Amino acid sequence: MLSQIQRFGGAMFTPVLLFPFAGIIVGLSIVLKNPDFMGSLADTNSTFFQLMKILEEGGWTIFRNMPLIFAIALPIGLAQKAHARACLVVFLSYLTYNYFIAAMATVWGSDFGVDFSQAPGGVSGLTLISGIKTLDTSIVGAILIASLVTYLHNRFFDTKLPDYLGIFQGTAFIAILAFFAMLPCAWATLMIWPKVQAAISSLQGLMLASGTLGVWLYTFLERVLIPTGLHHFIYGPFIFGPVAVENGIMMNWAQHIQEFSQSTLPLKTLFPSGGFALHGNSKLFGSIGIALAIYITADEENKSKIAGLLIPATLTSILVGITEPLEFTFLFVAPFLFVIHAILAATMSAIMYSLGVVGNMGGGLIEIVSQNWLPMYNHHAYVMLTQISVGLCFTVIYFFLFKMLIIRFDLKTPGRNSEAKLYKKSDYKTKASRDTHPAGSLASRLIEALGGERNIEQLNNCATRLRVTVIDPMQIVGDQIFTDMGVHGVVRNGKAIQIIIGLSVPQVREECEGLLHI
Repeated sequence: MLSQIQRFGGAMFTPVLLFPFAGIIVGLSIVLKNPDFMGSLADTNSTFFQLMKILEEGGWTIFRNMPLIFAIALPIGLAQKAHARACLVVFLSYLTYNYFIAAMATVWGSDFGVDFSQAPGGVSGLTLISGIKTLDTSIVGAILIASLVTYLHNRFFDTKLPDYLGIFQGTAFIAILAFFAMLPCAWATLMIWPKVQAAISSLQGLMLASGTLGVWLYTFLERVLIPTGLHHFIYGPFIFGPVAVENGIMMNWAQHIQEFSQSTLPLKTLFPSGGFALHGNSKLFGSIGIALAIYITADEENKSKIAGLLIPATLTSILVGITEPLEFTFLFVAPFLFVIHAILAATMSAIMYSLGVVGNMGGGLIEIVSQNWLPMYNHHAYVMLTQISVGLCFTVIYFFLFKMLIIRFDLKTPGRNSEAKLYKKSDYKTKASRDTHPAGSLASRLIEALGGERNIEQLNNCATRLRVTVIDPMQIVGDQIFTDMGVHGVVRNGKAIQIIIGLSVPQVREECEGLLHI
């Protein structure tokens, strides 16, 4: 069960990778249209302003179509075969689902308690999906429909029909099944979702009322669940869904950047839900302290080697907010350090929030600068100064606390001797094969280490991890063999295996699928 949940969480990350660039484009274009920064260049009649407006509109593409993008992207991670065809049939089914909602609401809207005569947006509970006026189910509806249709695809794609019905096999058969499945889905949505919208509205009030405590709990869970891959279910509904604010924190913040940047009211007053998007600060400030502690406590003869390991991992965390390469360097040798890391990250966010720091800061430095610091500098520089001050204080806390714990408990973090362990015969065979065939690709060595092609049942990935479901976990080699290949670590949970590779994991997965003939 956990394996399927992790696979689902990894699939959710596919569209998430598209958002940082779009956010940077929107943030920078708004800054470059601001006369406070650009002077006469930002005149509305100037060619420069018009070009920036065009760029901004392009950047809004993803934000304005988030449900559709999630619907199309999820089958990439969830489909077990014919991924492109799965994406096509999910796209078609999701549009059909919304057309059914529109038709039912037009005919029986009053019976469902839905006033379908209202204009989309605002508090109407309605929206436009590819020009279809429908209930605003946000990414929740998209994810549920995509999951259902992908299940039908996985279950029935290979169904053999009689020859005279052969034209309806494969994708066409799934589209037919999904068409009829969308009817009860649309009806159930009209019955249930208006009540869910009311509950979400109440939940938003509860989250905001919980203030600093709510921010602490949210950030702690987002960090501490990273090893399980379940953290996607924590931040996703807040950042991209309607839990904290309508349309999600990322889109809502982007929509109001211009307004907030020109207001002299405190940002916390303008955007109180922005406290639930401060978890990126631990990626920026915490990672520096952690890396320095690991480096300082490494054996003298290993420091140059450890620096080569830590510098790219730390820069990845700081600049783009991908933390696994750094966090997994200590997670496996000292899991309690990861819990302390989560506590410190949560405390940092809570203190920042209590001092008035809010915004969209879930990513790395590039996102924080382009979407927060640059646009808000003119009237809200104090927020940036507060954030940096608190963040640097926590960098120092991270460094001294991690250094003390590593030395006090003699933790075998990278560079402090090698892991002492006995190897199985399979470990030796895999290592011998690697030494005999040094030109072998990482993908081929991973397949062999996982017990070979016949032992691999499913393959998937998130931002940095290759997620594999195996048939027999006993055929997998020891962790040290994986580490010798250059990966950052392995998470084992029964048949569900996660191999931490880094940002090149999509390419590794593609090569693995090629070797496995998937």
